Amino acid sequence: MDLRFTAEEEAFRVEARQWLATSLSGEFAALLGRGGPGDEHEVFEPRLAWERKMGRDGWTCLSWSREHGGRGASLAEQVIFLEEYVRARAPGRVGHIGEGLIGPTIALFGTDAQKKRFLPPIVRGDEMWCQGYSEPNAGSDLANVQTRAVRDRGDWVITGQKIWTSHAQWSDWCFVLCRTDASAPKHKGLSYLLVPMRQPGIEVRPIRQLTGTSEFNEVFFDGARTPADHVVGEVNGGWAVAMATLAFERGASTLGQQLSFENELREVLDAARENGSLRDPAMRQRLAQAWIELKIMRLHALRTLSLAQTGQLAREAMISKLYWSTWHRALGELAMDVLGADGAVARGAHERLQRLFLFSRADTIYAGSSEIQRNLIGERALGLPR
Repeated sequence: MDLRFTAEEEAFRVEARQWLATSLSGEFAALLGRGGPGDEHEVFEPRLAWERKMGRDGWTCLSWSREHGGRGASLAEQVIFLEEYVRARAPGRVGHIGEGLIGPTIALFGTDAQKKRFLPPIVRGDEMWCQGYSEPNAGSDLANVQTRAVRDRGDWVITGQKIWTSHAQWSDWCFVLCRTDASAPKHKGLSYLLVPMRQPGIEVRPIRQLTGTSEFNEVFFDGARTPADHVVGEVNGGWAVAMATLAFERGASTLGQQLSFENELREVLDAARENGSLRDPAMRQRLAQAWIELKIMRLHALRTLSLAQTGQLAREAMISKLYWSTWHRALGELAMDVLGADGAVARGAHERLQRLFLFSRADTIYAGSSEIQRNLIGERALGLPR
C-alpha cells in the first residue's frame, strides 16, 4: 500500500488548484462555502451556472472515459481534485447525481443511443438528474418498491410515489426503479427507467426539514410517460442496474467529504477557543478524540482506495459508511455541547454549527441506515448467518 502521490499527480494538483483559484473569483466568488449539507437548496441558479462553467473548462466527469466526454482520470487524480475542490471552498455541486450515479450507469448498461442522448448534457451541465428509489414503505428495503410501470403502445406509463428525492424540483430527468411485473418475486420484475420530469402526471412536493431547507422532495407519478426505449438494461432486470448505481455512490468522493468534515471540526474548535470551553479538560479530550477519529477515517479511506487501484475490494471498505455517519452525527452533538445555550440561537457561525447538528441527525439513516450497514458487514464481510 503506497499512500504517496507521484510527481505527475502533484502536477495535476497544481493545475486543479490554479483553475479553482482563478475561476472562483469574480462572478462566482459569492458561492464560496455555499451549497453544503443543510444549505443545498440555496443559490441554486448561480451554482448551476458554476456547473456549466466546470463543464466548459473540462472539470466535470473526470473519471469518465474520453469516449464519453470525461478525462479518464485515475482514482488518485479524482481524489486530488476533490481535495482541492473542498480546500478552495468551492460550492456544493448540483450535477453530482448525473455525474456520479446515472452517467456511469448508462455508460455501463445503456444502449449506444442512450449514451449519445444522455451523457453529453451531463458533461456540459445542461441537464440535471434526480433519483427515484426510496418510497414511503420501501426505504432500506428497496426491493419492496411499489411504483409500477406498464406498457402502452410505445411508452411506459408510471404510477406511484417516491420520497427523499434530492433536487427533484430542479431536475430535468429522474431515473426511476419501477415494478414492471407484479407477479415476480420482489427482487425480480423491476425495471430501471429514465423519466422526463417536466411533463403532466408528475407532482413534486418539497419536504421542509429541521434545518428549514427543502432539498428533499416527494414525487408523485400519476400516468407519467417515458418512451419504451428509455429502460436501462433488461426489462425486469432493473435490480442489478440499481445495485450498480448504488455502488457508484461510494468511492473517491469520500476523501473530499472528509476535508469538509475537517473544516467543520475546525469551526467547532474555533468556537471552543472563543467561548473558553476548550479550557475544560473533558471537553478538550472530546475534541481531541474527534480529531483522532477523523485521521483514522482518512487513513482507512486511503487504504481501501489504494487496494481498489489494484483491483481488490477490501472487506474493510464495508465499514466506511457506518464509521463516517456515526462520527459526523457525534460531531454535531459535540458542536452543540461546545456552544451550550448559544447553540439554540441561529446566527452567524452558530447557525452553521446548528445546521450541522440538525442535518447530521439523518446521516445514520440515509444511504442505508446503520442497522442495515451492520447487517451487511456481518453477513457479507464476516460471513455471519442472516
